[in-house]
Amino acid sequence: MKKQSSRVAPLLERMQATLTKSKENDDRQFVNALGRGLTLLAAFEHSDELSHQQLCQMSGLPKATVTRLIYTLTTLGFLRITTHGLYQLGSNAVRLSTIAWSRHDVVAFAEPLLRQFADQNEVSVNLATEVEGEMRYLACCRSPARLSVNLQAGSAVPIARTAIGRAFYAASAPHRQKVIDTNLQTHLSTADYQQAKRSLTQAATYYQTHGYTLSDGEFSPDILAVAVGVFDVATGQYAYSLNASVPSANWQAEDYAAMIVPKLQALAERIGHGD
Repeated sequence: MKKQSSRVAPLLERMQATLTKSKENDDRQFVNALGRGLTLLAAFEHSDELSHQQLCQMSGLPKATVTRLIYTLTTLGFLRITTHGLYQLGSNAVRLSTIAWSRHDVVAFAEPLLRQFADQNEVSVNLATEVEGEMRYLACCRSPARLSVNLQAGSAVPIARTAIGRAFYAASAPHRQKVIDTNLQTHLSTADYQQAKRSLTQAATYYQTHGYTLSDGEFSPDILAVAVGVFDVATGQYAYSLNASVPSANWQAEDYAAMIVPKLQALAERIGHGD
């Protein structure tokens, strides 16, 4: 679990102020129950998991009210309960956030750079982030070469079997890796989780030595891909990862990595700095 902020999250603080102002102004158009429900979602701005008690404390709402709101939000898929009895944002909240991310300034800035990179190097290049134990694609530019798998923004791929997922895990801080481990453990069988954990641990070690991760036919038999993390200076963390893939029949893995990784690292740095 991420360490909780020592003060109320700014988004939650602003929303609580709006609720108070609406009540003071006797705003009959304002749906107070909806506003309260949204404040619970806002509580997750700086926390991956929260308990019932934490949600009560952060929202300032009565325990019974929080219980009803949690039930409603869970039923609608905007919250989910973990195996440890804590709450996380649910799949429908994630789906909406993915749409928002696709319109995010970082993505908008990255897309023309990805297109230029794909054209100049004859590779497919993609930007992604981790969502609920999968890598969710935010921007995709296809190679002129025909690949067996063509993904679009919003597509999801496994973390442990893809270069882009391994790079995200390897570059992430330990607390984020723990969150990913928990997500994988929740969604995978015990055997699949253990295999995924071994693969990610090996990838993290490889990344520390070589500065990139590799997938040669593991996600798709005829695709060779390398990937690097993208450090977002705005948030101060590795928020994305970036891959470049080609048909495996055209390259030896070592030769491809030697050619493309320095260019991919330079692209990642440019995207992360936003310049």
